[in-house]
Amino acid sequence: MSVTPRSLNDVEHKRIAETIRTAEEKTSGEIYCVVAHSSDSYMFPAGFIVTLAILLISFVLANILEAWWFQVHLSVFVAAQVLAVACALLVLSLLPTTRIYFVPKRVRYRRAHENALKQFLARNVHITAERTGVLIFVSLAEHYAEVVADSGINAKVQQKDWDDVIRDLTKSAGRNALADGFVAAIASVGKHLAAHFPPRPQNPNELDDHVVEI
Repeated sequence: MSVTPRSLNDVEHKRIAETIRTAEEKTSGEIYCVVAHSSDSYMFPAGFIVTLAILLISFVLANILEAWWFQVHLSVFVAAQVLAVACALLVLSLLPTTRIYFVPKRVRYRRAHENALKQFLARNVHITAERTGVLIFVSLAEHYAEVVADSGINAKVQQKDWDDVIRDLTKSAGRNALADGFVAAIASVGKHLAAHFPPRPQNPNELDDHVVEI
């Protein structure tokens, strides 16, 4: 995704909730949606990367100065390093939205994936009667989306099907159409659930039909 999507407004929340209710009428499965603004504060990984970069740059600079026969007293050099690190950490502390740009993509995705699993458990998606709960998760800062399905579903729905849902969802979010992406994703997930888990005669609603923003 090329841009960070905005949060959802009240109308979009209601639209997504209605889409969930419509999808669940055709299946015994349950769909839950979570939007995280960020999956980590990233202060430690960003601080580590920036500190390491400063130390490496200062090492290169020290060698360049020595090649030019320019000597700097060790105490002055170390003090300059400490000051540079302190200033960098202060900037990261005061401007938290800048931290993620110093964190490798694989770390961002790992934190978002961990948050998706955490939300799957925290929102009780894993305790439906037939283990047919599905979490549709988006983490905005990381530009990350994931579908987490319980064991009863994973036995019948292929990962490729979820990958298609994720691809379309991230494309919509990249166009700043997050609500449209959720609506389409819910409809696709609902079709997969309906194909394998039709509604029961008694079809209680085991999870709330709304999208949660955290």
